Amino acid sequence: MLLWSAPDPAPNPRRVRLFLKVKGISIEEKMVSLMAREHKSDDVVALNPRGQVPFLELDDGRVIAETVSICRYLDELHPEPPLIGKTAFERAETDMWIRRVETGIGTPVGLFWQHGHPLTAKIISQVPGMGDAAKAQAMMMMGWFDAQLAGHDWLAGDRFTLADISLLSIVDFAGWIGLKLPAEASNLQAWHDRATARTA
Repeated sequence: MLLWSAPDPAPNPRRVRLFLKVKGISIEEKMVSLMAREHKSDDVVALNPRGQVPFLELDDGRVIAETVSICRYLDELHPEPPLIGKTAFERAETDMWIRRVETGIGTPVGLFWQHGHPLTAKIISQVPGMGDAAKAQAMMMMGWFDAQLAGHDWLAGDRFTLADISLLSIVDFAGWIGLKLPAEASNLQAWHDRATARTA
């Protein structure tokens, strides 16, 4: 297997790397430069028509793209430690929180990166008002996640899961692009410390 990927702090490639690390799985990585737009090259698009990384190229040439799909596939091959769930409810609960992470905070962080950060201004036509609105939404959702984590160590019940890895990769990327955790978000900060230690 070959994992087509990109260096940190790109959140989606990092999500798969953190998943592999916690699982104790080693897979060869082929890095592409996002800033050089190598993920839009003919070679990459021939394998993944969306022109995005990460994606997993299997030994027989088949490809699995999208971070959750990659992690689900690897979780089936390597079920311990369980990072999605052992029961129908646990798997559904993990999926629920992954979805909340991706749509609730991942979307506005991504929009701020596209429309509010000086690095991306060099490669796309930005809409500054969209960047401002996305920043406000991202900060509001950090407060929402802070409230949800009150009295809880992890997002999906008492289990460390792919949902936590997903949130960690997005929160860390948000910090890298200037969207720091609010000082008053003590629950989210405590969770961040636990999740960082868990993936260290």
